[in-house]
Amino acid sequence: MMNFEKRTGPDFGTAAPVYPTQGVPDWYRDAKLGFFVHWGLYSVPAWAVQHGAGVHIPTEDAYAWHQYAEWYGNTVRIAGSPTWQRHQELYGPGTSYEDLADLWDASAFDADAFVSELVGAGARYIVPTTKHHEGFCLWGTETTGFNAVARGPRRDLIAEFHDATRRAGARFGVYFSGALDWHASDFPAIESDTDLFRFRRNDEHFSRYAAAQLDELMQRFSPDLLWNDIEWPDRGKGPDDFAVAALLRRYFAQVPDGVVNDRWGVPYHGFLTREYTHIPDIIDAPWESTRGLGYSFGYNQAEDERQSLSGAALIRLLVDVVAKNGNLLINVGPTATGEIPELQRRAMRELGTWLQDNGDAVYGTRPWIRAGERTGAPRAYTRAEGLVHVHALDPATGTLELPVELAMAGEARWADGSAATLVGCADGTAEAVIPDALRGEPVAVLMVADAG
Repeated sequence: MMNFEKRTGPDFGTAAPVYPTQGVPDWYRDAKLGFFVHWGLYSVPAWAVQHGAGVHIPTEDAYAWHQYAEWYGNTVRIAGSPTWQRHQELYGPGTSYEDLADLWDASAFDADAFVSELVGAGARYIVPTTKHHEGFCLWGTETTGFNAVARGPRRDLIAEFHDATRRAGARFGVYFSGALDWHASDFPAIESDTDLFRFRRNDEHFSRYAAAQLDELMQRFSPDLLWNDIEWPDRGKGPDDFAVAALLRRYFAQVPDGVVNDRWGVPYHGFLTREYTHIPDIIDAPWESTRGLGYSFGYNQAEDERQSLSGAALIRLLVDVVAKNGNLLINVGPTATGEIPELQRRAMRELGTWLQDNGDAVYGTRPWIRAGERTGAPRAYTRAEGLVHVHALDPATGTLELPVELAMAGEARWADGSAATLVGCADGTAEAVIPDALRGEPVAVLMVADAG
């Protein structure tokens, strides 16, 4: 997956815009866990080719066989692709992707119940898609009739998400597709990474259109987080009032402790994003790992347990990301009716249960001197309030090895409150026996006094 922080847009020379100077606020760095919610017209067909272990997709076919169900609006336009073939069979050649707007029934969506599941799973912030690349807006925008209030659900879904999230006490963010809008353009289908930046509008008219939509979202919802995707139209990167720099200045004036990501295609960004990418070690700058529970963000009904993270795998992923100075923005993809698929719900609830007992080793922490060890049983480290939290990533081994920096700790206890006895080893390390009650956990946490 590509990284975006090095894409900085046109060179404006002496006319370069002035960007804000805000960094990444502590609330975001302390939050550690957020939930993405990808919901849109793509949730009606809810389908993409299965990916995963044992599945080989040639590079030249990556877009025709795209793993993301939310890219259905693009893959369905690639003649002969599996998505195109299935669409013909299900809907007939006379039904366009945008016609699916009138088939979208969100009647089962209960915002409070939905958000309660996310908060129960440990979410400290929630980021629904307000407009994905398909151009369909999930709020009552005045910029286009292609929205969820005028068609399909006939509800302001973002207002419902916002209100429920605020009531639940979590932070609220918005995802917005800044430069890709297939509804407002007539380019061919994207079939390569090069096309991703070639087939998009960069003109002033579209730049103003995107800015007006983001201004609406800022004014109506005062989001704590702006999560822009796939850059911004180039004509909207200058010193104009409708350009990114001015938009961000208006945003921070309204939300002083707000935060943004790095996908604007300009020199300024907040936290770094890493999508479906394993990070080998600590990144010094604040960053965020994002992925779906399966291989797609939008709900893909073709996926099953083989393609989806178990609760245990999700817990270990969170610990790995946090130990490396990151936040995890894990995605849930609802059905078209607005329900969380049971496969996703099970993993989420396992995560929430584990965080109830071990949240102090995650929330508000910072990296230790290293994220983990290259040898021995797998483990990870986090640090907070005079403690180092040692996460045993395979508690079934029965023992947890402590490095020399922690071997002489005067106090150590397990997250369940039981005391730990450290036994010194000849090489200067120490070992602790993992209690039987914790050996079946996905991750067992030992809290050690930090002598540093």
